[in-house]
Amino acid sequence: MTTTAFEKIKSFLDANSVEYEFKEHEPVRTSEQAAAVRGEDIKIGAKALLLKVDKDFILAVVSAAKRIDSKAFKKALGIRSLRFATGDEVKVKTGCVPGGVPPFAHVFGLKLVVDKSVLENEYMAFNAGEQTKSLKMKTQDYVRLLNPRVEEFSAD
Repeated sequence: MTTTAFEKIKSFLDANSVEYEFKEHEPVRTSEQAAAVRGEDIKIGAKALLLKVDKDFILAVVSAAKRIDSKAFKKALGIRSLRFATGDEVKVKTGCVPGGVPPFAHVFGLKLVVDKSVLENEYMAFNAGEQTKSLKMKTQDYVRLLNPRVEEFSAD
């Protein structure tokens, strides 16, 4: 039986004694919908986006209240080409559907880059591998465990 992204993340957090809140809810696809069903401010949402950069894929995480500034992203990472992954690429690389990808790149064997907007909040909430499951945890625990590359690449 295949372990789901949700199970992998939950096991990872449990193994590292990280406190988190779990919420099961109706399927959500957008950050606005996710914030509403979680009852949280959209800014604590951690939006994980699979990007095709040059010839590789990378998981970029940004506050759900922001968007990725492509020009700033390319400059920060020193890359030439950038595009969002297609729905099929998301499914193949992560096993998740768009809108369900969690900000845990290591679960998928991907590189991770986090926008500093995510670190401005005490807590972060995110879809945990499915559009119907969310987790909320302290941002400092996320940074401590994943030690992500942090850059500035968001725009309002």
